Amino acid sequence: MADLDNKDQAEIDPADMEDVEDVEEEETGEDENSKARQLTVQMMQNPQILAALQERLDGLNGSPSGYIESLPKVVKRRINALKNLQVKCAHIEAKFYEEVHELERKYAALYQPLFDKRSNIVKAAYEPTDEECEWKENDEEELTDEMKEKAKLEEEKKDEEKEDPKGIPDFWLTVFRNVDLLSDMLQDHDEPILKHLQDIKVKFSDPGQPMSFTLEFLFEANDFFTNTVLTKTYKMRSEPDESDPFSFDGPEIMSCAGCTIDWTKGKNVTLKTIKKKQKHKGRGTVRTVTKTVPNDSFFNFFTPPEVPESGELDEDSEAVLAADFEIGHFIRERIVPRAVLYFTGEAIEDDDDDYDEEGEEADDEEGEEEADEENDPDYDPKKDAAPPAECKQQ
Repeated sequence: MADLDNKDQAEIDPADMEDVEDVEEEETGEDENSKARQLTVQMMQNPQILAALQERLDGLNGSPSGYIESLPKVVKRRINALKNLQVKCAHIEAKFYEEVHELERKYAALYQPLFDKRSNIVKAAYEPTDEECEWKENDEEELTDEMKEKAKLEEEKKDEEKEDPKGIPDFWLTVFRNVDLLSDMLQDHDEPILKHLQDIKVKFSDPGQPMSFTLEFLFEANDFFTNTVLTKTYKMRSEPDESDPFSFDGPEIMSCAGCTIDWTKGKNVTLKTIKKKQKHKGRGTVRTVTKTVPNDSFFNFFTPPEVPESGELDEDSEAVLAADFEIGHFIRERIVPRAVLYFTGEAIEDDDDDYDEEGEEADDEEGEEEADEENDPDYDPKKDAAPPAECKQQ
């Protein structure tokens, strides 16, 4: 039977089907069962059959089994009561998130003095003391006093050779470069502008006002625009939708609004000028037409698509807004609170650690098994030799 099992697992070329079936008949005598198994193997190797099967399975995914419909009316009535309880739970959950928002506002006021000091250090408005700059790296524990002194002298020598930079140059630009979600938006012509970005702040809506938050991008004086602050406001909703209360899963961003950027003449990186040649149909003369068209830029972030009162958007606008909401939420939740760690790259490593790649663990286990086999005095490599020729996968 072991040979039969191996044959069942093998991949069989349809052209060899008859030969294989003959072998099965001679060896087992179970003609019908063998043919059925071989036919199943061949069918499962057919891409078209597999695709049709997968499509059928996808259609069944999430579909009711028919059990609920088969229940007596009195039981269905009780299920409706449970659903009404679930709706009440959703409304309580909405209140919970409203209180969470109030807590966020409260603690934002506690964080802000620290963020302001961070900003002052970055833009060279404040020079931190020696005590504030003291930081013990994990690997310093193993360094001897002599090695530490040598490293210190080398650092001082490097500092003497360089100009004394002000603050932390390109702090926010480096943060943007290090985060894939933001770097994908950056264009080469955006970077000279973002060198002037001095801080990003999060402002929450006032108590009693509809739930929202505003991102403030603070710029020093520059040659590109006259604004000192660019803003992006996100309006949120934290209440179940009456038409679909069970879909409620916490606050969701409903719309966003940017601001007008007062560009210096000729410096607007969100637009570009192109020249097109047009040929007159009758006379055949050619003229050159200059047109201004939209240009890819991070600063398009401040002019998102407007959501109509009906709430209906085309697919492109929906995709843009979905990405916009994700970026706004990420800046609020991760970038602003942990900016220095995204600047150094440490937060990026932490983010990567949150996602275990499938296969890594399996590969490690396989490697451990191989090592164990090699170290096992009773291990016989002949037992793990390739299967007989008729069982090899084609």
